[in-house]
Amino acid sequence: MTGTDVQKEAEDSGPSGYAAARLRLLTEEARSGPPRRAALAELTDDWLTGLFAAGAEGLRGASLVAVGGYGRGELSPRSDLDLLLLHDGSDTKAVAALADRLWYPVWDLGLDLDHSVRTPAEARKTAGEDLKVQLGLLDARHIAGDLGLTASLRTAVLADWRNQAPKRLPELQELCAERAERQGELQYLLEPDLKEARGGLRDATALRAVAASWLADAPREGLADARRRLLDVRDALHLATGRATDRLALQEQDQVAAELGLLDADTLLRQVYEAARLVSYASDVTWREVGRVLRSRAVRPRLRAMLGGGKPTAERSPLAEGVVEQDGEVVLARAARPERDPVLPLRAAAAAAQAGLPLSLHAVRRLAATVRPLPTPWPAEAREQLVTLLGSGRPTIEVWEALEAEGLITRLLPDWERVRCRPQRNAVHLWTVDRHLIETAVRASEFTRRVSRPDLLLVAALLHDIGKGWPGDHSVAGEIIAKDVAARIGFDRHDVAVVATLVRHHLTLIDTATRRDLEDPATVRSVAEAVGSQGTLELLHALTEADALATGPAAWSSWRGSLVADLVERVSAVLAGDVPDDPEEAAPTAEQERLALEAAATGSPVLALRAQTEPPVGQEPSGDPEPLGVELLIAVPDQPGVLPAVAGVLAMHRLTVRTAELRSLHLPDGVDGSVLLLDWRVAAEYGSLPQAARLRSDLVRALDGSLDIAGRLAERDAAYPRRRGVVAPAARVSVHPAASRLATVIEVRSQDAPGLLFRIGRALEDASVQVRSAHVSTLGANAVDAFYVTGPEGAPLPGDEAASVARKLEETLRG
Repeated sequence: MTGTDVQKEAEDSGPSGYAAARLRLLTEEARSGPPRRAALAELTDDWLTGLFAAGAEGLRGASLVAVGGYGRGELSPRSDLDLLLLHDGSDTKAVAALADRLWYPVWDLGLDLDHSVRTPAEARKTAGEDLKVQLGLLDARHIAGDLGLTASLRTAVLADWRNQAPKRLPELQELCAERAERQGELQYLLEPDLKEARGGLRDATALRAVAASWLADAPREGLADARRRLLDVRDALHLATGRATDRLALQEQDQVAAELGLLDADTLLRQVYEAARLVSYASDVTWREVGRVLRSRAVRPRLRAMLGGGKPTAERSPLAEGVVEQDGEVVLARAARPERDPVLPLRAAAAAAQAGLPLSLHAVRRLAATVRPLPTPWPAEAREQLVTLLGSGRPTIEVWEALEAEGLITRLLPDWERVRCRPQRNAVHLWTVDRHLIETAVRASEFTRRVSRPDLLLVAALLHDIGKGWPGDHSVAGEIIAKDVAARIGFDRHDVAVVATLVRHHLTLIDTATRRDLEDPATVRSVAEAVGSQGTLELLHALTEADALATGPAAWSSWRGSLVADLVERVSAVLAGDVPDDPEEAAPTAEQERLALEAAATGSPVLALRAQTEPPVGQEPSGDPEPLGVELLIAVPDQPGVLPAVAGVLAMHRLTVRTAELRSLHLPDGVDGSVLLLDWRVAAEYGSLPQAARLRSDLVRALDGSLDIAGRLAERDAAYPRRRGVVAPAARVSVHPAASRLATVIEVRSQDAPGLLFRIGRALEDASVQVRSAHVSTLGANAVDAFYVTGPEGAPLPGDEAASVARKLEETLRG
């Protein structure tokens, strides 16, 4: 059936005919995107025209007007209808009857309707009071009735908008900023709101409003395609969910991608991010231009009076060779010759970032159109300008985005294309891969005084996750890419090797510090062998902190910082020739020894529970120390089942385990027995912490077998069924045979959940292995736990037995 046939069916059959024709149109595979939106708007126009004609017989001075998205002809499958019934006020009773004839059939079909009935004067008055109404009227389109009435309103509304633009545009900018603060940035969100988030459809509409004011205009190149792409995704989202939603939820992304014929959800998100990035950049440029024009208008009358009416000349201040500041932006000097100066883009970018100023759109586009490629390897000046740009702090981000918007970054660094707009499906990460790399460089710029080679730190920060665009371990792939990039930008062989090492091992310190036993000499030696030198260790320490801070708040804390600092100190000692202490001889603290002696004397568990605070790493203590949670210190006579017993009791009391350490303590001479020490950091899931006496009582019962922890936890799970949510990846258990010569290291990576550590501990006990030490960490929704285990004789497990234990543990966690 053709589009004409569909429209004829709608006209002939009334509301039911319209509904059938609408459904047929939305299910046509051959028609999608702008053609389908336009056809749906046209079909709806024809149906409403029929309703208007039937209800307005004999009525003059009235018209039906589409506004907002419907006025633009952008009807998505579940879009609401924005309608204005316009009238001249001569027959309000007949107009009210007509409104009923129009609105009720729309409601009867279950369509959302945003409607109003106004005279032109009322419409203009409301628009003057409500900016959202005014924005909707800017897209007013005549559907039926008195065309002259609609046309006169459109003319008046546009004239009002242009006359009031100096006052209304700052109001619109503030509205956009408030929405961005509330909804976040579309180009980084894993579940973005396609309409409300910054860079979404609302911002694209705001740019149309700015253009309609004649005060400024948005960069038009690519903007229409970006808007179309976001609308196409919203259409597919409406069809996939059957709801009028603009939030692209995780569980719907695969279906939306399939609806659009895309490979997978990551491809979908990347397209959304690219479109949002273009809209966001266009918004930044446009609002900057609006501000410049409004400032110029405010200042010009005074300047003209001072200069006798002549036109003032814009002041230009030199910033670097070929680069000047003008009107609060960085532009190219009149004598600049980009076609002869391949370093000019980096020089201009570095100058802009150092000055904290934006690069002008005209300058970036001229550079993109005319500049020659840099030779390989880069000249020293180009490398120095890149380092200067990366070391400029927060202003680097805006300048980098300007270069990227015109394709200059991928021309300078071709490997960037694979990470550009690449999503990271990890709740810990706030940013896409490319933005995370720039954020890491910004964070690293704060640490350049801590290292002897800040240039290597900044370049490694820029490249540390560059391998995420390739298959396999991103650190391994990144090392290869980093070698190539570092050599191409002009570093010598030694510096190339250092950058490659930093990229290859950028996770080594944080992973080792939080998941391995630092008392084991093998742990420290393995890190020392990987790093190789004091200078590289110094750089890796700074990169580790910068990377974690740029990831998100869940990735770094004073506790993690203190563990990394402890590891760095131990590795530094090894690199200096010192031999680490044997783990069996590591001295306990005074409090640990006191608790251990009491536990040995009483034959029962002893614990201490207290709030834990300490200053951030590298800072002096202040009046407001940073809270790290609650420290739970437990000493227990060495016996089977300690780990599951403690973990189970904490789970019963709804205490979330953030970190956990378990190790055996040797008692002073003359004291018999051995004691297990557990040093854990916990937080109350609900309410306040339980009393230490209550915890100890339950722990005693758990150890003697009189407290059925598994049954209690099962009853609670049955009483409070888990909410439906995103399906987490299956647990993964691996063996690391080279991580220690004294024990077998089994690492568990799993979704964090109440009772998880209890289940792991009980499974290890059932496997008849002894947990020599444990190192538990929670990162967002993910748990990464390492267990140093031995056989009954205290020796590491044979390879096949270790693999069997790991396999059974994995089956337990997946069951």
